[in-house]
Formats: sequence, structure tokens, C-alpha cells
Amino acid sequence: MKIQYFTDTDTLYIEFRPRPVAETKDLDENTVLDVDADGNICAITVEHASTRAGIPEFSYEQVTAQARLLPSA
Repeated sequence: MKIQYFTDTDTLYIEFRPRPVAETKDLDENTVLDVDADGNICAITVEHASTRAGIPEFSYEQVTAQARLLPSA
């Protein structure tokens, strides 16, 4: 996965897999979904990301299956 934020256009680009894009779907006027020939999500583009997606307050956490099974403290 690759995440890019373009400050000059306030655009967030999240690439899930580097595959050729077969179709681009507008989810709304500021969100675009790219899918491959098999219908798998390749990427999402979010315009006005600073207000719509909380950029630059971004964090990433990978949660393992074992961690999900543990009771929260």
C-alpha cells in the first residue's frame, strides 16, 4: 500500500495495489475509486483531504489477528 498526500492540491491518494486500472468510478464529486479488470480496488483519490479525511492528522496501525482476540484493558 502506498499513501500520498499532495499539499498543493489537497489531494489524498491511497494505492492498495499497483495494478492497471480498468475502470474509474466517481463515488461522489470529490472521491474517485479505481478498480482493476477483476473488480478489485486499486486506489482511492480524495479531494479536499484536509477537511474530508483528517489530513495531516493521519496515523496507521497494523492489527494482528491475535491482538483482536485479546480483551481490551
